[in-house]
Amino acid sequence: MSANKNAQLRYQILDRCFSNFKKKYTIDDLIEEVNEKLYDMNGIEVSLRQIREDIKFMRDRMGYDAPIEAYPLEGRKCYYRYSDRDFTIYNNELSTEEVKNLSQTVNILRRFRGVPSFNWIEEVVSNLEYRFGGKTTQENVISFDQNERLRGLEYLPTLIEAATNHQTLRLLYCSYKGIEHDIVVFPYHLKQYNNRWFLFALEKNKKLPHVSTYALDRIVKISNDDTEYVPNTEVDFSLCFEDIVGVTMTAKRGTQPERIVLRFSPGRFPYVVSKPLHPSQQIISEEDCTIQLTVHPNPELRNLLFSYIPDIEILEPQWYREALKKKIEENLKKYLNDEA
Repeated sequence: MSANKNAQLRYQILDRCFSNFKKKYTIDDLIEEVNEKLYDMNGIEVSLRQIREDIKFMRDRMGYDAPIEAYPLEGRKCYYRYSDRDFTIYNNELSTEEVKNLSQTVNILRRFRGVPSFNWIEEVVSNLEYRFGGKTTQENVISFDQNERLRGLEYLPTLIEAATNHQTLRLLYCSYKGIEHDIVVFPYHLKQYNNRWFLFALEKNKKLPHVSTYALDRIVKISNDDTEYVPNTEVDFSLCFEDIVGVTMTAKRGTQPERIVLRFSPGRFPYVVSKPLHPSQQIISEEDCTIQLTVHPNPELRNLLFSYIPDIEILEPQWYREALKKKIEENLKKYLNDEA
């Protein structure tokens, strides 16, 4: 790092110290603060003389004309602070508290460093660290429920770029039955659900053209295609997930969501109230432990409801109750056969 860049970084660190009205920085504190930040970035340390020279330069009219004042403490020590609370040598438009919150965000972003497909975060975090001095913390205070070994994550940047720039793609896609299909798609949207990523796209030459869902872990290969891109005119992705659980859109356009009435056991009901199954959840009766959802039934909803067995009963609509009852009976036969 050049000497001039080092100086600018020192001024930036000192500026934050002088702007912090919650802490009193003595000259020793300033040296420690500057050294800590500089050493983290390039292993450089500064002396008392250098910090005094920096303060002198910042005060000078040829420098920043900064209103740095020395306020007495007990004994012969003093602390340094701007006399003007609104002064800063940089036009950040960020308060000390906002910078602190930003630093916490930087620490969260660091958790993605090294994760496949998130290499772009390296540059973002580095820029934030340099610009706002986000300090690296060794404490692991947050975790994400993320499957870093999931196949297909390496395609995420390509798909995001294609959807953003309206680029047609050719996919070699493997179905759940193990059959590979060579298809041309127009990518529109990506969504994460249950630790998996899904692409929403229109497939070229499909007999019933509509937006389909493709799991990234089923993609074998991606390449660009010269087919003219077909813009999305079918799905409003800012609204389409409001009436479903997960990512599978099975309802026809214009179809109204169903009112699903559920009853839970008294022991499980408080948990469901504290952690709603869906944003549309409403309590019908606390005494009867019943709630309702307003959603389009899909496989993800069925799987979610089955995860609450034996503490759940589907009350309405009748057709949905019968459909899930049939699934339960089919599964139960496997256990009854063991007893025969």
